[in-house]
Amino acid sequence: MKKILIVVDMQNDFVDGALGTEEAVGIVDLVVDKIRGFDGEIIATLDTHPHHYLETAEGKKLPVPHCIRMTNGWLLNEKVLSALSEKDYRLIEKNTFGSTELVKEIDRIKGENEVEIVLVGLCTDICVVSNALLLKAYFPETTIQVDAKCCAGVTPKTHLAAIETMKMCQIEIES
Repeated sequence: MKKILIVVDMQNDFVDGALGTEEAVGIVDLVVDKIRGFDGEIIATLDTHPHHYLETAEGKKLPVPHCIRMTNGWLLNEKVLSALSEKDYRLIEKNTFGSTELVKEIDRIKGENEVEIVLVGLCTDICVVSNALLLKAYFPETTIQVDAKCCAGVTPKTHLAAIETMKMCQIEIES
């Protein structure tokens, strides 16, 4: 069985930048350990916005410029990038919460094989849950797991709410 680790949006703006939180900073070393100990395919996603972000639908609802392409906030956290560079990994840019490109890449990796997918990263209550549910919809017979200790939400309360939502949708939660 192939294993796939998805490292969701471990970018500077979500860790300690424009939308960073203490909880996000607190998971960095755990995510690094998860990457270093993982034996399988690794995909990292990058939340990616244009310079006119504030004019987009998302920007009008969340008027905090973040993850603007080619800025420091868009880059992966240095520790996470260092761990990833010790492995073979792929980057997928996404311009919204869930990524259909991620689905296509997993379908390509999967082929006719069974796979197990593990997600870690930021933010539990936005991009992690969106991608976990999208993957469950496309691959309903596939084991999809979220390592809760390697995730952080916008707030601790919304992190827990997202974890409960994923449990209800038959996504396995490692804690």
